[in-house]
Amino acid sequence: MGKWTREELQEAHDRYVATAQEAARTGNWQLWADQFTEDADYNEHHYGLMHGREQIATWISETMAQWPNSEMRAFPHDWCVCDEERGWWICQIENRFDDPGDGQVYEAANITVLHYAGDHQWSYEEDAYNPANFAPVVTAWVEAKRAHGG
Repeated sequence: MGKWTREELQEAHDRYVATAQEAARTGNWQLWADQFTEDADYNEHHYGLMHGREQIATWISETMAQWPNSEMRAFPHDWCVCDEERGWWICQIENRFDDPGDGQVYEAANITVLHYAGDHQWSYEEDAYNPANFAPVVTAWVEAKRAHGG
């Protein structure tokens, strides 16, 4: 048996998902960063390794304010696996763009690994994805936005 119950791990993950949605809706990414421990590590394959909640908060706030990231306000989880023994979640998360006006869904996925630290906080996150999968999505989204007056 792991250090935490399945119920606590599920509750922490559900909170992580809901907080990401609220941060994306409001643009207040500090909400999301506050889910990490003060000494957390975040390994984002495109942007590098961040150490500590403060560095994570600065990075996510700056990154999500830049185009095209600023056009993504939904991050649904396609699937997740919980390793109850370790307190880890491994998930495929879609990075979904706002509707450009055609009602179609424009998104590209990444794999996220989360290490739970207790008390609804995470000590580690790693995001892995293929940037080549994002380029066609961005191109199609831009074309659709232009076609619909955006």
